[in-house]
Amino acid sequence: MLHRFKTPVSDIPLPRQFTYPFCYTPHPLCVKAAEEVQQYLALHPEWNEGKMFGVLVVQTDNDGIGYLAAFSGILGGSNRHPFFVPPVYDLLQPDGFFKQEEAAISQLNADISLLARDKVFLQQREELQRLETEAAQELSDARQAVKAAKILREKRRQTTPPLSPEESAALIRESQFQKAEYKRLERRWKERIETARQTVAAHEFHLQDLKHERKIRSAALQQRLFEQFKLLNYRGEMKDLCEIFADTVQRIPPAGAGECAAPKLLQYAYQHRWKPLAMAEFWWGASPQTEVRRQGCYYPSCTGKCGPILRHMLQGLDVEPNPLALRSVGKELEIVYEDDAIIVVNKPAGLLSVPGKEEKFSVYSLVQARLPQRESPLTVHRLDMDTSGLLLLAKTKEAHQHLQAQFEQRLIHKQYIAWLEGTVNQDSGRIALPLCPDPHDRPRQKVDPVEGKPAITDYKVLERKNNRTLIAFYPLTGRTHQLRVHAAHPLGLHCPIVGDMLYGKPAERLYLHAETLSFTHPVTGKEMTFSAKSPF
Repeated sequence: MLHRFKTPVSDIPLPRQFTYPFCYTPHPLCVKAAEEVQQYLALHPEWNEGKMFGVLVVQTDNDGIGYLAAFSGILGGSNRHPFFVPPVYDLLQPDGFFKQEEAAISQLNADISLLARDKVFLQQREELQRLETEAAQELSDARQAVKAAKILREKRRQTTPPLSPEESAALIRESQFQKAEYKRLERRWKERIETARQTVAAHEFHLQDLKHERKIRSAALQQRLFEQFKLLNYRGEMKDLCEIFADTVQRIPPAGAGECAAPKLLQYAYQHRWKPLAMAEFWWGASPQTEVRRQGCYYPSCTGKCGPILRHMLQGLDVEPNPLALRSVGKELEIVYEDDAIIVVNKPAGLLSVPGKEEKFSVYSLVQARLPQRESPLTVHRLDMDTSGLLLLAKTKEAHQHLQAQFEQRLIHKQYIAWLEGTVNQDSGRIALPLCPDPHDRPRQKVDPVEGKPAITDYKVLERKNNRTLIAFYPLTGRTHQLRVHAAHPLGLHCPIVGDMLYGKPAERLYLHAETLSFTHPVTGKEMTFSAKSPF
């Protein structure tokens, strides 16, 4: 499983700290290891369906340097291949509890499907629905007849001369008879429907019992499976997945937790007492339809599945600090315009719009420091941390409400400038791809026609040069990472923004800039347009 580099690497300095897995630039040793793994993968075109792979550079007992390789989940129908490290727990063992219980649950699924499609049951259910429909119609007609007869009796009682006692008594008997007839009709239908309902219910109860058993057994299997994933850290401490996720918001491990490349790599290194030096993960093969993945590009570890796991497994290692927290250090804010109601700033790349969970330094905090103690700015919209350009804030609640209404009504116009990797052939157009967060890999967004919210972007090509495209974006909606996904996704422009570490390849910065902003002043009603020239 341990691979030695095919060419000398003694001239490459060893990393001083281990990779921060959620935001990194691959170390040269990792790049070299990944290239060797990709050469191996090129020999196996049958594995091109699309998969995340990882490499871990390690230092062995004799101070030798090598690397481990791993894939996420299952590759070619198996979770074991000689070139790659084994799974943390082999859930595909034929005689293991997982496969046996999985077979039992699969049989339950088959039984449930068979019962749900049973012809006799379907006929009985249709008969029940027919009886209920006929009963409702006949009883409705009967009620209308009773009501019409009552109206006629009232008219007869109001005739002149008055009815005789015998005639009045006859009308009362008629009313009593009609009510009794309606009750008898109602009772007959109720008995027929109840008989049919009991027949259907017996079948449905059996179906529900099987579904309940499936739910209980699936949950128990998942729980037992999570307990088998016993993960080490550099200190030699061990926790299973249930213990690791117990203190998280979700509390229960997500499906597939522990099967990603990074946990496999670290587990194997710890088991052999090798020191992890650096790690990187890359995509190989076709991109999924919903996500943006490009072959050969490096990606951070997912936060939903791997976040809690890696926070445990990296304990004891000297890990690099989060580079995002360092990017805002020393950032200054250019004030483009300011009055008593609003403030427009030119945000530098690398600065948060609002405070994050870990990083508090932001446009918001810098603007707040400029205002009197009792006042706080109100954010009207946001820019990604790595995006530079114009950002609008309100100083009063009234101004904030007015500007928010303009955003909701699409009365605020923005123009972004970006350099894209690749050539966009069409001069202009519109991209409409619905977006939603990836729950297991925030802050990444994915295209989802079912769960996604509408996201619309107009664009115009400004220049094509050296296999890159300078483009102007005009977003009509304001979804998170909208421009980045619309640029990179195969159903969009299929050309990621230069420097996009989430959806493309990292560079010295993200080449996306909010250049122009137009809106109506919330107090004066004056149309205002501001520009901040792109720094690239």
